[in-house]
Amino acid sequence: MVVRTKGARCRNRAIFIRKFPKNKKENMAASTTSSFPTSQEGVATSSQQNLDAITDDDFEYVDEEFVLSHSAEQQAQPEPMIPDLFKQPSLVKDDLITATSQLQDQTVEHCLPFLTGEDGPLDLNDYGLPKLNREKHIKFLKQSLGPLPGRFVAVDASRPWYLYWCLSGLTMMGEDVSSYRDSVIETARTMQNESGGFGGGHGQTSHLATTYAVILAIALVGGEEAYDVIDKKAMWKWLCSLKQPDGGFQVCVGGEEDIRGAYIAAVIITLLDLPLDLTPESPAYDGRSNLLTGLAEYVRSCQTFEGGISSQPNNEAHGAYAFCALACLAILDNPRRIIPSYLDVPRLISWLSYRQYAPEGGFSGRTNKLVDGCYSHWAGGCFPLIEACLSPSGPGSEKNKTATGLAAAPESLYSREGLIRYILCCCQDQTKRGGLRDKPYKMSDPYHTNYVLSGLSSAQHQWDLDSDPLPLPNGDTTPSLAALGADSVWNVFPYIDENDQIYEDSDRVRPIHPAYAIPQKNVNAIRAYFQGRSGFASTLGGE
Repeated sequence: MVVRTKGARCRNRAIFIRKFPKNKKENMAASTTSSFPTSQEGVATSSQQNLDAITDDDFEYVDEEFVLSHSAEQQAQPEPMIPDLFKQPSLVKDDLITATSQLQDQTVEHCLPFLTGEDGPLDLNDYGLPKLNREKHIKFLKQSLGPLPGRFVAVDASRPWYLYWCLSGLTMMGEDVSSYRDSVIETARTMQNESGGFGGGHGQTSHLATTYAVILAIALVGGEEAYDVIDKKAMWKWLCSLKQPDGGFQVCVGGEEDIRGAYIAAVIITLLDLPLDLTPESPAYDGRSNLLTGLAEYVRSCQTFEGGISSQPNNEAHGAYAFCALACLAILDNPRRIIPSYLDVPRLISWLSYRQYAPEGGFSGRTNKLVDGCYSHWAGGCFPLIEACLSPSGPGSEKNKTATGLAAAPESLYSREGLIRYILCCCQDQTKRGGLRDKPYKMSDPYHTNYVLSGLSSAQHQWDLDSDPLPLPNGDTTPSLAALGADSVWNVFPYIDENDQIYEDSDRVRPIHPAYAIPQKNVNAIRAYFQGRSGFASTLGGE
């Protein structure tokens, strides 16, 4: 009969029941031959005399399989298996034992049963992977958009994020979220302040993080009525009040200035087609600067000695801030030109590469920290942007060099297989709850569900730039007069592994834009709408 085994292809095999003595020394009869010789067919045989002396209570029964036959093609083809890298603890270990190293060992112990398919009776494919449980995850996200238990009052200020996380996750799994348009419109209106921007709820202070979440949620549901909720003029004035003389942005009036503000400001400015002029009241106003002035320089100041990116200059490098830095630069200008111009790319690649662990396959967010499913996006999502900046430029360019002289990336810079294994094996909540999670012993939540799916999307797709850098206006050396990167043409293709695809085609999720983190068609739609609106530019001097 044909039986599918975990982590192996289908093959012909037979199952036999074989009896073994529980205590060989006491039960096996003294003989010059084995008491239980086995025939070629695998049937246990022995002399009748020995069997009469031993009862069934003295035996335990073990299933044993024997391959009956293989075709010539099957015999020549090696049996697929989970790579050793992902099914055993790391062979390289530090002799120094600390609380951190012990926690890392415990995490590996938790993950290995899931990575090797020993965690439960799941249906695994030929490569030892379970399917993406779309039905459960979709149900989980839809429930998270509904009324929540009273304990969720603690995250009341994160309501905009719940909108984005759930709508984004549903979109990546192929759901049409336009049916949520009216609810998003009604909710967003209560969160918008007359002074510009969106808070976490009615009457709450406007913040760049919650504004980013609301705008992306509006972009996901789409439609002119949803776009019209955004007070574009008030948004522009509010952003001007956050712009700082050193080029960065505060996340709220009087709040901290960090790399999140730089990225989110670039997203808002380009999606809403905001004017770049500064109001005289802006802290950065000097008659010459604008909203983009010094922004790339601020991003550069956040790269650390390790090569990673910190929230602010001289802080600790973090995976999420690396994504913010790269995505911000990719919006400001073509990644082929701007990323190598403002960041030490080789050191950044080195730091990011050390964030991916084996055997887990997932990413950590900081040096000496544990893997976490959300960094599938925050760290894993950095690589499409880096690979884009390392892609050859122009028809006459050398195939092994980029326009900036850096070596081109001939293949993926990280283990896509490792990340996909971690996501499908360790991050799925296989209980009736559904959703995706940080790691096996954590609970699923909308935040991790969205960013784990984002990382899966990134690993399953290949993004290529279809345009060379445009000349900077007026010979400018920095992208301060226009966000040219927002107009870069990106093409996306399913990533095809040169060896073999380890997941089913039905487990592929939808692609999202490598910088905006929503589908490209949604980016194009909201940008086209605001670029087509007239009247705002003529009111810059008013009020």
